[in-house]
Amino acid sequence: MEDFRRTYLRLCKESGLEPHESVLNQLHDVRAAGDSTRLDLATQSLSVDTCAVLGRVLSNDVLFTEVVLSDCMLSEEGVKLLLHGLCSNTTVKVLDLKGNNMRAVGSEALGKLLRQNKSIRRLTLEWNALGMWGEAFSIFCEGLGSNEALKQLDLRNNQINHQGAGELAMALKRNTTLQELDLRWNNIGLLGGRALLESLQQNRMLLQLEMAGNNVPSDTLKAVEQSIDHNSDRKSTLKESRSKTQVLSKEIQSLREEKGKQFLNMMETIDKQREDLGRSSRMSAVRVGQLQEALNERKSAVNSLKAKLQMTEAALALSEQKSHDLGELLSRVKLEKSELKERQSREMNKEQEEAVIREGKLIRELHISTEKTLHLKSKVDELERRCKAQQDHIFDLKQELTNSTAELKLRLAQAEERLEAEKKRSKQTLDDAENLRQKEVDHLNRHREESERSLQDRVQKLEGIRIQLEEELSRVRALSVTERAQAEEELVKVRNQVRLEEQQRVSHLEEKLRLLTQSRDESQIHCTQQKQTVSELQAKNNHLALEMEGLKRRIEELQQELGGKEQEKVAEVNKVRVELQEQIGHLQAERATQGGLKEKIAALEREMKVQTSNHREALLDKESEIASLLEKLRLKDGEIMRTREDEAQRANFLQKAILTYVQGSPLGSYSPKK
Repeated sequence: MEDFRRTYLRLCKESGLEPHESVLNQLHDVRAAGDSTRLDLATQSLSVDTCAVLGRVLSNDVLFTEVVLSDCMLSEEGVKLLLHGLCSNTTVKVLDLKGNNMRAVGSEALGKLLRQNKSIRRLTLEWNALGMWGEAFSIFCEGLGSNEALKQLDLRNNQINHQGAGELAMALKRNTTLQELDLRWNNIGLLGGRALLESLQQNRMLLQLEMAGNNVPSDTLKAVEQSIDHNSDRKSTLKESRSKTQVLSKEIQSLREEKGKQFLNMMETIDKQREDLGRSSRMSAVRVGQLQEALNERKSAVNSLKAKLQMTEAALALSEQKSHDLGELLSRVKLEKSELKERQSREMNKEQEEAVIREGKLIRELHISTEKTLHLKSKVDELERRCKAQQDHIFDLKQELTNSTAELKLRLAQAEERLEAEKKRSKQTLDDAENLRQKEVDHLNRHREESERSLQDRVQKLEGIRIQLEEELSRVRALSVTERAQAEEELVKVRNQVRLEEQQRVSHLEEKLRLLTQSRDESQIHCTQQKQTVSELQAKNNHLALEMEGLKRRIEELQQELGGKEQEKVAEVNKVRVELQEQIGHLQAERATQGGLKEKIAALEREMKVQTSNHREALLDKESEIASLLEKLRLKDGEIMRTREDEAQRANFLQKAILTYVQGSPLGSYSPKK
């Protein structure tokens, strides 16, 4: 349990995923329960990443035998990843995927699971939608047909139509292990029921098939029940025959054990006699063995010393080779260092050139920006000049307006004087003069008001233009300041980056040189130590060679003593041979008795074969009777259909005759038209 939890947490960490709280709680409950092997994640919302991690954990799990994932509403990708992990699992026996709304991808993944997994015995797929997708459901049925482990399958409420039932029937013809199949509350219909009934003629292992709520006629349901009952009867007869064969095999095994015990007793007596003979030979062989062991020990010591000497020579050669290799490595490193320096110098030159180019670009951009600012300043000056000119123009217009008002006032005064003179001169022309004067005054007032209005409009327009120009000037100044600051920051960043890269490369090369010098010093020390050990081993080898010559002389003396003892042994062996021949005669008589027992066993086996053949013939007779009954049922169905068709034809003929009679009679003229 703890291993499962650790692997789950580790894989979550590797994939950057937070562990699911419900999974951790379930693992905690299982650990608290002790011997529980059931992983229950029902009604938990599991994401695609969580399903992927669970699939990877369950692929190598050896703890859980039951996995419950009912009503989790898993996504198509999540179901695919989870079932992919269960393909290589060897301990899960029960899998519950009820109420997950699995569709095309889920049914394809289930087909792959049934093809590859060899441990699942019960599979619950209630309340899904596997039958809606024809091609995917055919893949699921192919996997079911090739499966050799599943015994119980629940496919309730999966929207399976008559085509899906046909695919299931093809799978049942090939399947040899499924015992229970639940297809309630689907839409199999008449054609699907007939296809399943035909598959049951070949499938002899299915013992339970539920088909309620599928719009299947009652006669096909009864035929399916009869074939299921026939399968169950066949299985019960097979069980009885197997039990009888087991009893007979046990009796035969007991007889074999008794005869084996007798034979073992005989062999024990022979072994005891052989042991008595072997003791005498062992006593003489022990001494020879002791001497041989001493000699072997000496030889082994010499061989070990030789091996050590060879090993030290090999080690010395290796150390020399290593020192040579290290020298080559040093030369290579020096060459690499020089090449790296050259590369670095080239890269530095390139980077400096690039930096110079960048600085030139930035300087050009600065010049351009300064030119832009100068241009904008010139524009601003021009705009200010225009503003001043317009202000001067406004001032001139105001002066003109004051002058015109003064002139008008003078004219009014002159007109009044003229009027007064004319009043004095003549009273008759007074009325005419007054009318003329009033007309001129009105005309002048109108002209003055219109000129004042036009001048005020022009003043307002010029003030709006001046405000817009001031706003544009402030914007241009802010843009020039920001562009200049950005260019300066980029220059500083580029210079700092170049300095850091140079410092890192130099430190890396210095570290490599230091490690190579250390390895060279260690190899030299190891070479000196190996040379000292070689000189010590050569001295020991000379000493052992002298001891070997003395041992060879001792062995030659012992071989002469062994020659005399071997002649005595030959005489004793001849006596033992005569006694063994007598015992062999007794054993042959016992073998003859055992042959009689074997004949009895063969007769019993023949009787068993006869009984099994009788059982098979009875089963075949029953199957033939069932086939004949089915044929009779089909013939009766055909007769019923024919009679129905005949009755329908007769009814049609009668109806037509009645209609013709009614139309031909005088009542037909009074009948209302349809």
